[in-house]
Amino acid sequence: MKKRIHTVAILGSGPSGSALACHLIQRGYSVTLFDDGSRPDLLVGESLIPSILPMLDRLGVRERVAAVGLHKPGATFVFGPDSTITFNFQAVSKCKLPTFAYNVPRAEFDAIIEQRAIELGVSRVAQRAKVERTGTDTLHLTAESLAAAPSLGGKQPDLLVDATGRARTFARVLEIPATVGTRKDAAYFAHYAGFEEPQPRGQIVITRLAVGWSWRIPLRDRLSVGVVINRDEAARLGETPEQRLEAAIARDPALSAAGANRQRLTKVASYTNYQLITERGHGPGWVMVGDAFGFVDPMLSPGLMLALRSAEILADNIETPAKYARQMDAWLRAWQELIGYFYDGRIFAMYHTGLALGKKYPGAISRFMQSHMERNIACMASGASTLSRYSRGLVKLMSRHGSWLGDPSASAIV
Repeated sequence: MKKRIHTVAILGSGPSGSALACHLIQRGYSVTLFDDGSRPDLLVGESLIPSILPMLDRLGVRERVAAVGLHKPGATFVFGPDSTITFNFQAVSKCKLPTFAYNVPRAEFDAIIEQRAIELGVSRVAQRAKVERTGTDTLHLTAESLAAAPSLGGKQPDLLVDATGRARTFARVLEIPATVGTRKDAAYFAHYAGFEEPQPRGQIVITRLAVGWSWRIPLRDRLSVGVVINRDEAARLGETPEQRLEAAIARDPALSAAGANRQRLTKVASYTNYQLITERGHGPGWVMVGDAFGFVDPMLSPGLMLALRSAEILADNIETPAKYARQMDAWLRAWQELIGYFYDGRIFAMYHTGLALGKKYPGAISRFMQSHMERNIACMASGASTLSRYSRGLVKLMSRHGSWLGDPSASAIV
């Protein structure tokens, strides 16, 4: 007979690990959470999308997040001097989602989710757990890690969960490969004072650069500014992350103007392993969640939503990890597909075609078609209908046949 799960050990107390602990404890599981508390000073994932707010409600932490976050009304995409698209989250009211989100300081956000898990009764071990391979596809906690967790009573847990993020501990130990996206980008970002704030307050701005793209994410008392560029191009901008970020800002007219009086408040963080989905996210007695399973791209800010969603899906399918893995793979690939329309310029070609047709054939029909298309894209980018067959089919159809008056290559991110 299949062994039922009673005890769970989670490696990593980031958002996916701590959220999973919350859900499992409330379902009656015994949960041990390993983490040594070490964190990078800055983490990607400071901008939330509307679909994450119901997840925060289910965790019971939305008010705490609101207290540290900044109200986010939407996002603006600047793809040239005369090419700007503004998404206002009011459009997602049709998706039955909140019409706003938050920009959050990651240290405080992560601490809120972890504290909630502690309040609910997780056994927290202030140590980074180690695992060892015990067979072709099996893992155990090392004797040292097992001894550090009295809650396990000296016995291996029924389920081990990898929530170690891009360290991908289980994949590394078991030598599990991953599907890597076509882009070979690196991201560099820091927090600044003196940078001109986007308007309306809290609006994030994505700007297409000569090579790559940039983000501006307003926080309560500072601005997060980052660039995502090809690694070869990054190397030409300087030898250090600081040199590369400053050079990218200085050579872009929009960024340099907005940051004319900038003062960097933090070190520059760098990330390189974008667009990565594990080829196998579960095995006998183990499973991966959050970034350990996969991370698609910072474009459109899906990271934290996917982290919390993976926790919910796994909690609902704790006894059937294969079902969980199929659902998470579908989520990751749907986001990857949507983000691809922004990278190759098709989303903006469709937008310009809609504007041109509206001018040439003004009236109720053209207005309906344009608003219908914009609403579907907004609901997909908010996380409400990212998996929707209808929305995905509509965007795919229009990208093929509805962009003839726009040039995708003119807006593509190289």
